[in-house]
Amino acid sequence: MENEDLRNASIYDVLKERDLIKQIPFEEEFKEMVKKEKTKVYLGIDPTADSIHIGHFIPLMMMSYFQKCGHTPIILIGGGTAFIGDPSGKTDMRKMLSKEDISKNVDNIIKQVSKFVSFEGDNAAIIVNNGDWILDLNYMDFIRTYGIHFNVNRMLDAECFKQRMEKGLTFFELNYMLMQSYDFLHLFEEKGCKVQIGGDDQWSNMLAGVDLIRKIHKNGSFCVTCPLLLNSEGKKMGKTVSGALWLDAKRTSPYDFYQYWRNIGDTEVYDVLRMLTYLPMDEVRRLSSLKDEKINEAKQIAAFEITKLIHGEEEALKAREAANALFNGNGSLENMPTVKLENMNISILDAIILTGIAPSKGQARTLVIQGGISLNNKKIDDTNYMLASSDFSDGYAILKKGKKVFFKLAI
Repeated sequence: MENEDLRNASIYDVLKERDLIKQIPFEEEFKEMVKKEKTKVYLGIDPTADSIHIGHFIPLMMMSYFQKCGHTPIILIGGGTAFIGDPSGKTDMRKMLSKEDISKNVDNIIKQVSKFVSFEGDNAAIIVNNGDWILDLNYMDFIRTYGIHFNVNRMLDAECFKQRMEKGLTFFELNYMLMQSYDFLHLFEEKGCKVQIGGDDQWSNMLAGVDLIRKIHKNGSFCVTCPLLLNSEGKKMGKTVSGALWLDAKRTSPYDFYQYWRNIGDTEVYDVLRMLTYLPMDEVRRLSSLKDEKINEAKQIAAFEITKLIHGEEEALKAREAANALFNGNGSLENMPTVKLENMNISILDAIILTGIAPSKGQARTLVIQGGISLNNKKIDDTNYMLASSDFSDGYAILKKGKKVFFKLAI
């Protein structure tokens, strides 16, 4: 499907086939609108970090399909709203960033977005920064003109605020919904943008934007949310040994990225393949129906396709080769995660901390005591164990946590 011509296809049908639509208001109206016209569609990303993470993956795939079907993507970088921070799904107020941090983050995010959408052609993607219009707003004029369209009681009922209400929602954060709604209105008026997309945790904010436009212009505006990527326990996927699963190779190496998808649960294969790859749905169904050991074929394909999309084919091939060397006895260990040691005579606890397997000696000690650490396939049960030259017979040692986390310790 990556190269399939979808220009004459209905984006509604394409998204429905892959079950990428979670919620959509005015669904029949939207369905008819996208049959008749090619519109502009926007996705907002707040630059609160210097990389986007796995939580942005599905909305970006959805945006990719919109462009393949002939619609024009608008990637809105929230250089203005980042000064507030989205409270959705948060129990604590977000850290406020400096202008310098936000500017640096914006540049990095634009590079990563280009893996999903093209900035060339008739419907080339457009990048906008809402700091260009939000930061110069006159607050009194803004509240007088647009504040009258927002009912506070309805806002407080929104799911995106409920968790924050337990600890106290500030008026500062309450403004986020107004700002995001104004973004949609601005793009509707200035760019002819009729559709906003995003994760389902953004439903309340996105619906407020649709409502604002329809109140002011009595005209068609829409939002489409995509499902969140959840594991078999219903929790968000995307956590690794070292934290969130980032799309930046400096934060999450291509090998670790590949291994994350290689190690997904059997029941997660179908959702990962349909939402995060361009494989045709017939192939998705075939692969996800495999049983027992054969399901590993599907996981390997998923890991390779997703890593190729984010890091390129060369890095995906290197990651696959390193994984094959570790798990199948063939391939090269050259590209597996490596930590260089200044001195081979270090303790097993220090080695665990250096690799990031555990953040402290206390947690490293617990891993050893519980039998979770191996060195060169030999279980280490002594918390005072010191690495020695005999552990580096090939110039390196392999430190392992459990069955799936490996690091090469090199001199």
